Amino acid sequence: MAKQFWFPVLGVMLTCTALLAPAAQTQTPVAVRYTEGLLRGFLVLRTLEGRDLAHGELAQTARGQRVTSRLVLRFKDGSAHEETVVFSQLRSFRLLRYRLVQKGPAFKVPLDVKIDGATGQVTVRYTDDDGKEKTESERLKLPADVANGMLPVLLKNIPPGAKRTTVSYVAATPKPRLVKMEISPEGEGTFLVGGLSRKATQYLIHVEIGGVAGFLAPMLGKQPQDSRAWVLGGEAPGFVKLEGPLFLGGPSWRIELASPVWQEK
Repeated sequence: MAKQFWFPVLGVMLTCTALLAPAAQTQTPVAVRYTEGLLRGFLVLRTLEGRDLAHGELAQTARGQRVTSRLVLRFKDGSAHEETVVFSQLRSFRLLRYRLVQKGPAFKVPLDVKIDGATGQVTVRYTDDDGKEKTESERLKLPADVANGMLPVLLKNIPPGAKRTTVSYVAATPKPRLVKMEISPEGEGTFLVGGLSRKATQYLIHVEIGGVAGFLAPMLGKQPQDSRAWVLGGEAPGFVKLEGPLFLGGPSWRIELASPVWQEK
């Protein structure tokens, strides 16, 4: 089967390939500049042309320094993307537990990925091209900066003026592997709210494959696509949107905040 490497959109986002070398174990986790708390928001997933594909919800709770965030996207074709992350926020953001479930016709390979941040145990359950369910399980030496499921949070906490921020990511190939994710600003984007113009920092998100695998990946068509995210700055930074693929070889999609539409009584 064609092996898949994922890295979800809002955490997000993002699913890619094999031939991956382990990321460095010495990366520094992103420091907490803004603590996370109670949050509930609604999201929409669209094509870059604006066609609605899925609607979703993000629910987040915090108890002390422990935060639980759950993202659910329900597709019109019955597919589902469900992502849950538990992390701590004492001085820096640290992953405690993570789970991703992708299923339905929107995804080439159905996945169920679990990460235990304390033990490093990673389990990937997937369905191959023959419809057989398989499991890959491995204990990794997880660095302190593993970012699965926390991308929007980390983006809000990147210090102004930072030229590049590098974090680690656990990818499923379907065999669990560690890769690096490089985040760098590339200007600003302008959007309107109620007729008022706002500016958001635009970030480029690039997955770095090291070693010989990284050298060969572009030639073999295995290099993950770049993604882009927009974050509103100021005293209370906020996620605006993200564009990128949910899986290797898939189209780039846009995830952004949804506005409520009231029904007439």
